[in-house]
Amino acid sequence: MLVLGIETSCDETAAAVVEADPAPGVPVGRIRANVIYAQLGEHRPFGGVVPEIAARAHLEHIDGMVARALADAGVGFADLDGIAATAGPGLIGGVIVGVMTAKAIALAHHKPFIAVNHLEGHALTTRLIEPVAFPFLLLLVSGGHCQLLAVEGVGCYRRLGTTIDDAVGEAFDKTAKLLGLGFPGGPAVERTARGGDPARFDLPRPLWRKPGCDFSFSGLKTAVRLAAASLPADDPQAVADLAASFQRTVGDILVDRCGNALDMFRASADLADDAPVSLVVAGGVAANQHLRMRLADLAATRGARLVAPPPALCTDNAAMIAWAGIERLRLGLVDGLDVAPRPRWPLDPTARAAIGRTGVGAGVKV
Repeated sequence: MLVLGIETSCDETAAAVVEADPAPGVPVGRIRANVIYAQLGEHRPFGGVVPEIAARAHLEHIDGMVARALADAGVGFADLDGIAATAGPGLIGGVIVGVMTAKAIALAHHKPFIAVNHLEGHALTTRLIEPVAFPFLLLLVSGGHCQLLAVEGVGCYRRLGTTIDDAVGEAFDKTAKLLGLGFPGGPAVERTARGGDPARFDLPRPLWRKPGCDFSFSGLKTAVRLAAASLPADDPQAVADLAASFQRTVGDILVDRCGNALDMFRASADLADDAPVSLVVAGGVAANQHLRMRLADLAATRGARLVAPPPALCTDNAAMIAWAGIERLRLGLVDGLDVAPRPRWPLDPTARAAIGRTGVGAGVKV
């Protein structure tokens, strides 16, 4: 089974070809091609992603990326079994470019079209590289999302917690901007933090040691802004210390919230305390090696196993979209060409937004 994947939800124009056994019981696949045009040059002067610029860049590069992916994989359109594209959530201009390109290919070559939720692409990526059985606990951390979910199967997600304000990746980006570290912010903070003292600045840990699995990062961002304003001029060591303190604090928060989620996940899945559990971390922030180490330590102490994609598959890419397309195509979950791109698309549509700062709200059914 061969599927072409297209990803255009933010500022990466990407295409990939992934192959796998058609049987649903064989989770691992093989990446035949995975190409990405990163729009860093277009957005760096603005210090962040500009949606209109991103959409225009997708339009300019998408055909070339698809042609390159097919050439790298050594296949043509006729060899494909399906066309998958991110249909949301994301910057709607870019999502439209990818969806319309995929629909045109599917229509012209009489192939099934699969509309993939970008978050599901992240959620299932680990099953592309190693056998991870359902159900598993997912920590989804990126620039736009911060959630804990019980993944019970393809298309079956139950949210245990979410951010009540900002995503953790957005907090990394804002910290990088405050410290003058450049764009993209997450990798810049991680690099700078390697030379810093993580104990120098005592930063707040919102919701730390509180019940529930929700997150909050707005107060931490404010504390970083105030600390950055007080730094002496031209003191790179102080900048490194603040970056390291911020990164350590984020690690404290993620470990605390994931600890609560492991308890909730075991209880809801009716698992014994010593039953094996996979804690999967995915999304762009999952590429951070310090945070991976912290989560691996948590998993080891709680009888769980941490599973994370290789860093190249943590950030937005089309291989994860092609793989999610394969997982859905195996189950006969295909879409009509009338499916609409969506700027918002929750994995658990029954979960309402988190409320207040008490950890109440996430996972509550309406």
